Amino acid sequence: MNIAILHYSVPPIVGGVESVIAHHARLMSANGHSAKLIAARGESLNERIPLITIPLADSRHERVTQMKDQLDRGEVTKDFESLRDELAGQLQTTLSNVDVLIAHNVCSLNKNLGLTAALYQLHTDKKLPRLILWHHDLAWTTPRYQSEMHAGYPWDLLRTDWGATTHVVVSELRRVELARLMGLPPTFIHVIPNGVDTTRFYKLESQTQALLEKTRLLESAPILLLPVRVTPRKNIELALNILIDLRKQFPNAALVVTGPLGPHNANNIKYFEALKNLRTQLDLQDSVHFLAELVDSFLPDEVIADFYRIADALIFPSREEGFGIPLIEAAFSHLPAFCADIPPLRELGLSDVTFFSPDEDPAKIANMIAEYFQSSSVVRLSMRARLSFRWESIYRHYIAPLLGKG
Repeated sequence: MNIAILHYSVPPIVGGVESVIAHHARLMSANGHSAKLIAARGESLNERIPLITIPLADSRHERVTQMKDQLDRGEVTKDFESLRDELAGQLQTTLSNVDVLIAHNVCSLNKNLGLTAALYQLHTDKKLPRLILWHHDLAWTTPRYQSEMHAGYPWDLLRTDWGATTHVVVSELRRVELARLMGLPPTFIHVIPNGVDTTRFYKLESQTQALLEKTRLLESAPILLLPVRVTPRKNIELALNILIDLRKQFPNAALVVTGPLGPHNANNIKYFEALKNLRTQLDLQDSVHFLAELVDSFLPDEVIADFYRIADALIFPSREEGFGIPLIEAAFSHLPAFCADIPPLRELGLSDVTFFSPDEDPAKIANMIAEYFQSSSVVRLSMRARLSFRWESIYRHYIAPLLGKG
């Protein structure tokens, strides 16, 4: 599908809408679409996402600002009509091979009403591709714009449903405002939130990214981290049994064991096989991730640090430790820690860690962990954000279905 995204400017121009456009375009391109940007200022995102420059589409072009001064006084002059018609001609040429046009804020704000009117003219003349109007802000409902708004054309274009368009807003508040403004049923308006690029936000290593893609770990919540080698003294089977009970209250809970097999004991191979068999018996194949199955070498510290940032809690059920560095790493990562009550870990954790016996009933430990997650607003928000506000998740659940509608 050939998709064009229209705005006054695009990155590297800094702005919230510009940032959203960049994420949308990259996701569309990554999912097999041909995406291009149309704006007055900015740059191509990469060789696959070009920028088509239309100087008059700017909100700061000299002719546009002169026209806006007139419009702000309520004057619609021939300058406006001339600008509208020029833009209509340029847009029609630019959009000749486009299947879907997504206009961000252009039909919501009065920054360049000539551009708004050009789009409307082409749309009513059936000279536009399928049109999606993406509303971040609404001039008619924002107090600071009220002195610039006037009854009639072209200002009414910003509060009138043009027909045969798809409306998208970024929040429920905007849906309510737009529905009232245009007299539309709220169900006619799509709410698609903005998100966060976790790869960039966390500065994830490329190896971490590959592992997350294979495991789909970021679709889990809560994520329990067990950063140990696979060896019997680490008591990993307890973590699996804890998880099966935790999933009764948190169905999307997952466990990730980061370490390789312990290098000094051949019995570790048998132990690993036993753990994998237990995982199958408990039907946790999609929820317990042994990174040793995915990589042959020892993971570097930078990758392990990534998993600390991603996880929701440290689970550390060892029967024996000489020191317990994962507990300190969890502290540096602001992770809550649930640890076996053995002397080295007690010495490190003092009263700041939740302890349990390495022989405790897994269901009791699971309930203890569940109570923490249920009572911590910080953790609840973190898990909800990861499930709902990652760009990849937003694209899959909202944007891809929207593009698929003819």
